[in-house]
Amino acid sequence: MDLGIAGKTALVCGASKGLGYGCAEALVREGVNVVIVARGAEALEAAAAKLAAAAAGSPVPFVKHVAADITTDAGRAAVFALGHDFDIVVTNAGGPPPGDFRNWDREAWIKAVDANMLTPIELIKATVDGMAKRGFGRIVNITSSSVKSPIDILGLSNGARSGLTGFVAGVARTAIAAQGVTINNLLPGSFDTDRLKGTMAGTAQKTGQDFDTVWEARKKNIPAKRFGTPAEFGAICAFLCSMQAGYMTGQNVLADGGAYPGTY
Repeated sequence: MDLGIAGKTALVCGASKGLGYGCAEALVREGVNVVIVARGAEALEAAAAKLAAAAAGSPVPFVKHVAADITTDAGRAAVFALGHDFDIVVTNAGGPPPGDFRNWDREAWIKAVDANMLTPIELIKATVDGMAKRGFGRIVNITSSSVKSPIDILGLSNGARSGLTGFVAGVARTAIAAQGVTINNLLPGSFDTDRLKGTMAGTAQKTGQDFDTVWEARKKNIPAKRFGTPAEFGAICAFLCSMQAGYMTGQNVLADGGAYPGTY
């Protein structure tokens, strides 16, 4: 399927590896110009080289990268120094650490909210009006399946991402919806990433089990009996950015191999 977004320009955050990289790669394969952002310069440069190789044969004029912390004012300024005219924005920031809520102080909560709620809001604020004026825009926020099915050791993430979800539910249904701009949240379940490994390590420590036991048990609890891959996550993201998805907005799209047990 031709997604109709060749020649568009995308900003993809947290794109040096994992789910962010998967989204960037899927967009590049659709002929989208990409600017990728992450904190680690070395990993980001390697990711940019891989994306350039993936773009071979497609009409992608550029793959740019900015080594910056997108959760800071300085990091966002470094990105927007390249311009504000992004057609697609994929927000993504590393989730807060797992733990026991009794051990989290105010600083830990503020840091979580700043990274996983306020940063996406700042990126939306900086780009959405330009999208509306041009008559096309796609914003995809990578959140978490914990928004629908909370995980006790991820309380910081549960709270901050739920706040973003509530904000998006309102703003996605304002006048921008009639101006060709959609805002959706993409909720990953268990994908084979460093983030999942970190969460499983936290579970192992809390329960006193070894890591491999926890890892295999998690797989068995997923109806698909496996973890997702960044590539298939990226394909879902690319579809949400497509022309065909123009009638989908304000939605929480869950990708979890069937793990969420609810009907709605």
